[in-house]
Amino acid sequence: MAEKNNTPVLKAQNLGIQFGGLKAVDDFNMEIGQSELVGLIGPNGAGKTTVFNLITGVYKPTEGSFYLNGKKMNGKKTHQIVEAGIARTFQNIRLFKKMTVIDNVKAAMQEKTTYNMADAVFRTKKYWAEEAALTKRAKELLEIVHLAGKEELLAANLPYGQQRRLEIARALATDMKLLLLDEPAAGMNPTETEELLEIINFIRDEFKISVLLIEHDMSLVMKICQRIQVLDFGTTIAAGTPQEIASNPKVIEAYLGKDDE
Repeated sequence: MAEKNNTPVLKAQNLGIQFGGLKAVDDFNMEIGQSELVGLIGPNGAGKTTVFNLITGVYKPTEGSFYLNGKKMNGKKTHQIVEAGIARTFQNIRLFKKMTVIDNVKAAMQEKTTYNMADAVFRTKKYWAEEAALTKRAKELLEIVHLAGKEELLAANLPYGQQRRLEIARALATDMKLLLLDEPAAGMNPTETEELLEIINFIRDEFKISVLLIEHDMSLVMKICQRIQVLDFGTTIAAGTPQEIASNPKVIEAYLGKDDE
């Protein structure tokens, strides 16, 4: 029987970034194991999206390091980090709005093609074979996020909740090891949120990927996350199970108790 690999999928060690004299994120530490779903919460401006930007190469950390399956990612460009196995969605949807639903997903798989310009121009057998494989895979991913039958619609014509799910399908198309979801339920109604929860759970179980989730919908966070880490002013103020976080006085004071403000 093979030994279980205990190397965390993501390890962030003393990670931080400073803009001028302001530390946006300071001494951030986190480990995420295989197929683990971890929440990152906190007030607006706490540094959550900055952490995502550090892990995806948008920002370069001014201190600390982060690793994907034991490999140091510091200094790599965003496309190199995506190729290594980290994919994300955004607070503000970033789809190719004038492209079809299926072409949005296929665009994320272009790194997998081996045909050259001549194959594409002359529509060679190799071109058609690879395009057919990409199309088949894209349709499978769209079915997972409940968008089957909408392949030829323009992305711009999808309702908001379906655009969110298309972003997830596009992220899945990169064959990632770690999926970063930045407020995926933002703007969704309760029915759409419940469907999203089911999709995220299915993705984690089916693909054995790890998920790091930023979300303000605390009912979703408490239902879906195995562990939660809380940021405030760029520093971690608590980490633990959903039950521990819900009853933590520091978290209640900094975040959970501010609903009425």
